[in-house]
Amino acid sequence: MLRLPELSTAELELAVTLLAILVAGLVALLWLRKGRTAKLRTRFGEAEYARAVEEGGNRRHAEAVLDGRTQRIETLHIRPLAEDDRARFVASWREVQSRFIDGPASAVTATDQLLGDVMSTRGYPIGTYDQRAADISVDHPLVLENYRTAHEIALRETRGQAGTEGLRQAMVRFRTLFEELVNEPGLPLAKAAS
Repeated sequence: MLRLPELSTAELELAVTLLAILVAGLVALLWLRKGRTAKLRTRFGEAEYARAVEEGGNRRHAEAVLDGRTQRIETLHIRPLAEDDRARFVASWREVQSRFIDGPASAVTATDQLLGDVMSTRGYPIGTYDQRAADISVDHPLVLENYRTAHEIALRETRGQAGTEGLRQAMVRFRTLFEELVNEPGLPLAKAAS
């Protein structure tokens, strides 16, 4: 029969105290992780959070990526548009939209370029599409899925696989991001939260 060594009262109290500290630390860690997850889900939206988990393979990696996006945006000088820039972009949007009937494919291509110009003027670096989407996800998560869908339709058009209705849907979806970028009166969420 296995006999446990007899512990003095002081040793027993120390063991119980250490165990309580360990359990409290574990509970605190779990609580912090849960809070971090909730904050990221709220900031990026359920769809983008789920996408990051799927692409990252696990929650921990996904959350590190999302935190990295936030930190990246906080180092940039994202700013609202000046009134003259806003007016110029709205006029360009109307012109591109009016060309849709005669040339839907070229209008979608021009709209994608116009969005790039708006982002650049606001201070977003214009890199690859994936980087632009990641950057937009920080301050504009609610319209990000529209941007992704519109971009996919535009890519299908380059392969001749998007019909007029698909191109119309791309324009409608691009418009949601355009309107948010052009009409945003204040600072992006990342700067306001700082």
